[in-house]
Amino acid sequence: MTESTYRIQGATGEWEVVIGLEVHAQVTSNAKLFSGAATAFGAEPNTQVSLVDAAMPGMLPVPNRECIRQAVRTGMAIDAQINRWSRFDRKNYFYADLPQGYQISQLYHPLVGEGHLDVSPDDKNPDQVKRIGIERIHVEQDAGKLMHDQHPTKSYVDLNRSGVALMEIVSRPDMRSPAEAGAYLTKLRSILRYVGSCDGNMDQGSMRADVNVSVRKPGEPFGTRTETKNVNSVRFVMQAIEHEAKRQVAVLEDGGAIVQETRLFNPDTGQTRSMRSKEDAQDYRYFPDPDLLPLELDEAFLEECRASLPELPDAKRARYEAAGISPYQAGVLTAEVEAARWFDALLDAGAAPVAAANWTTSELFGALNRTGRDIADSPVSPTQAAELLALVADGTLSGSLAKQVFEVMLETGDAPAKIVEDRGLKQTSDTGAIEAVIAEVLAKNPNQLEQYRGGKEALFGFFVGQTMKAMGGKANPAVVNDVLKKALAG
Repeated sequence: MTESTYRIQGATGEWEVVIGLEVHAQVTSNAKLFSGAATAFGAEPNTQVSLVDAAMPGMLPVPNRECIRQAVRTGMAIDAQINRWSRFDRKNYFYADLPQGYQISQLYHPLVGEGHLDVSPDDKNPDQVKRIGIERIHVEQDAGKLMHDQHPTKSYVDLNRSGVALMEIVSRPDMRSPAEAGAYLTKLRSILRYVGSCDGNMDQGSMRADVNVSVRKPGEPFGTRTETKNVNSVRFVMQAIEHEAKRQVAVLEDGGAIVQETRLFNPDTGQTRSMRSKEDAQDYRYFPDPDLLPLELDEAFLEECRASLPELPDAKRARYEAAGISPYQAGVLTAEVEAARWFDALLDAGAAPVAAANWTTSELFGALNRTGRDIADSPVSPTQAAELLALVADGTLSGSLAKQVFEVMLETGDAPAKIVEDRGLKQTSDTGAIEAVIAEVLAKNPNQLEQYRGGKEALFGFFVGQTMKAMGGKANPAVVNDVLKKALAG
């Protein structure tokens, strides 16, 4: 395990940043936490609202088993304690988009207890790992959404999100740099997507982070923290930490004091601003929800959750590395679940692991980035990619010819063997044909030939290039090298 050395240099010396994240992740489910209303994204306002969500008199909540199951599976994926007995509480506060006047949450007895994530803040050194503690995961219902018109006299309430299930994943204050926080959030989002408990789409609001930041001189007790609410991208989280830490240092070095408060991040300016003072938890008047019995999980339910977990990123990465793939490439291939599934399908189709990793991370990912596609929309299937790599492995295609075939595959979706046949792109190992071309190349370049034979051996590459050019890139490079060495020696 490693410790970050990120510091902020102030007039009075170095300051250390202390960071904790509270991540709100929308649970993947077709219905809300306590009602049967739909959870689909993008519906017209107030079209996915039940009587429970609108807090009509006499309506009682009923827990959605799937939401509880997804939260338990998430806890298992981060090696957390699963509490067989948990309870829902009412968090009382008034807001216009909270019809009940309270939020059903879990303060005292959460569903999931302590766990951890191991993260690699430095992509260039993936083996340098920092362990971030996770304090708890509790399940709660989301509020609705206020929409304001252009005139300050009117606001509208959309209750589609009211009652949607959220997992609040609370870290320990173990992060010490924006890079560590970014790595933690990226890793957490990746695990949620692998498990299938949240889609992780921060731009759509289904995952967002409250960022707790304080500063202190190294070795001193924790300072007063601020909480920057609802930050909706990894990059913005890192920017918010950077700005807020520097702001706090400036306040303290100017003789001021940090106020415990809630702040908002402005992505246009990269700055935070004060929203409201942060009071203690007792102001919410938490008490057990009288309409809901405690949750009691039996062993059969827990075993079902455990058995449903997929191979997770760390295990998959270890498997790839054991197959000879570099740690960096293994990290790239396992970062997103869709890419890992695609690559696994490529291996299942018979591709050699190292060659497949090299081709996927360079050629395929490069092409997808260039064309603005996701791997789920790749015009080349894993089976087609395995066929292309097999043609390289058996000598049918050289590396340069394989690139040409791949470009045609991207455009047409045709199988590589068909492209090779239709366009005559097969690599040749015909010694006689290669000897004839090399003889022509040497005859056209007498000066370079004389220099080579005079000791300028670097010109060997020149003759290889001229030969390959004359043969349209279709000559087998290994055969070209062998024949050329003999011709030059003569």
